[in-house]
Amino acid sequence: MKRFLTAASLLVACLSAAEAQTSAQPGPLPHLEQRDGHYALMVDGAPYLILGAQINNSSSWPEALSKSWPALADLHVNTVEAPVYWEQMEPEPGHFDFSGVDLLVHGAREHHLHLVLLWFGTWKNGQAHYVPEWIKTNPQKYPRAISAYGKVLDVLSPNAPANLEADSHAFAALMHHLREIDGNDHTVLMIQVENESGSIGTVRDHSAAADRQFAGQVPAAIATALHTGNGTWAQVFGADADERFAAYSTASYINAVARAGKAEYPLPMYCNVWLTYPVHALENRDHASPGQEYPSGGPQQGNIPLWKAAAPSIDVLAPDIYTDDHAFYHQVVETYARPDNALLVPETGMSKYFGSNLFFALGHGAIGFAPFGVDYTGWTIPEGQMPAAMAQNYALLGPLQRELAQWNLTGSLRTAIEQPGMPLTRLHFPGVDAVVAFGYPQHDGEVPPGTPDLSGRALVAQTGPLEFVVTGFNASVTFAATSAGQQVEILRAEEGAYHDGKWQMERIWNGDQTDRGLNFPAANTATIRIRLHTLPLTAQAQQ
Repeated sequence: MKRFLTAASLLVACLSAAEAQTSAQPGPLPHLEQRDGHYALMVDGAPYLILGAQINNSSSWPEALSKSWPALADLHVNTVEAPVYWEQMEPEPGHFDFSGVDLLVHGAREHHLHLVLLWFGTWKNGQAHYVPEWIKTNPQKYPRAISAYGKVLDVLSPNAPANLEADSHAFAALMHHLREIDGNDHTVLMIQVENESGSIGTVRDHSAAADRQFAGQVPAAIATALHTGNGTWAQVFGADADERFAAYSTASYINAVARAGKAEYPLPMYCNVWLTYPVHALENRDHASPGQEYPSGGPQQGNIPLWKAAAPSIDVLAPDIYTDDHAFYHQVVETYARPDNALLVPETGMSKYFGSNLFFALGHGAIGFAPFGVDYTGWTIPEGQMPAAMAQNYALLGPLQRELAQWNLTGSLRTAIEQPGMPLTRLHFPGVDAVVAFGYPQHDGEVPPGTPDLSGRALVAQTGPLEFVVTGFNASVTFAATSAGQQVEILRAEEGAYHDGKWQMERIWNGDQTDRGLNFPAANTATIRIRLHTLPLTAQAQQ
């Protein structure tokens, strides 16, 4: 009997150990999921919306980080974007210092945030700002890009194998280290590979090596993907040849860097974009100049198809948007929200239009959104003075972030943004429209007044045949049947919140809260789940 008990005890111990080992197994890595052209960033097996903020360029140091965490808390972010500096991480060839990386990862965990790391390697704002000194001081081994006039630029040549090898080796080391310290925890969600890549100071590299490549044939894979004929770059692309060659050179380089990193730890990777902005209406030209007003060869609007073909290891091309021009902002969002490209806005300005821009991006399927410069180092925001107009957006949407990501993945989320001269708009759903009116007071029979700063915005998600979740700012939302002879009524309107994916009601709205629409003031803190039903419009139709 004693022997049997010993064996049984051993079996129980083995089963317990196996169960513990199974429970300790890491979940799936963060990754992108696509359904019918809609995207979600999947984190620990569920859709996740990055309500993020990027700290300033020089804020990944201990003293500056101590002034970053309070600002991030005041904005109510769930994710911080922070740079990793090549020059600090590899001060000597092959000798790595990961203390800065560890500081970011452990700091994010301590403050209950996720983290997106920004690799400041070969490129930062179209130049070589963060390249190690041992590379900067040895241009013979690590060649620089050369302008058309022979000037040596503060840009590493994307056509030099030695530059690519050095960057790839360092980036692979970073990803290997991340797998070791974060492979089970998934604090780090995504990696930005380089920063606003491309060349400032020239349209393309004019070094001898680059000139030889430029004189050669456009790679067959690129010609096929872009549906062009065969020939040299000049023959195929004409006046745009220099910029397209720069885009191919840059995209191929970064693709190789990303591929080396993914071989170590395959997190989702993206490239952010210094956009091509419109030229001033008074200027006698129709477009901005590559290499001068934006880094030539980056994934700007006109280069998206080429980058998609040349850089398959890059999961997302992500626009940095700095403008108060509503039409241009919306145009950029619509350009990058493609069936083959998830929409991610990793940098945007902290303007008075922040909330409207966020809602517009969400309405176009954004997997993430982040203003730039969020810390209390004194560079962008005075200490303790986080703009309330920004913070209220994340405070409202934060508890909904998993649901918002899920609704975008299924295509059931719509947003309405107040536009100049348009105080009323409709969002279309099967069988009903959500009618959104902006501004207060809204008098019966009158056109809604709108707002002076175009701050009206609303979000409506369909969660069932006639069930919706609604919230917003400076807006009133009603529902109307789209079928002739039908009308809709509210059966139940609940104020509440989602907790662990389950809706919990706090109170029922009725009477003054529903008679003339669901009203959301400028300082709204309410989210409403509403259930409707349809009935005939007239007694005759009812009979």
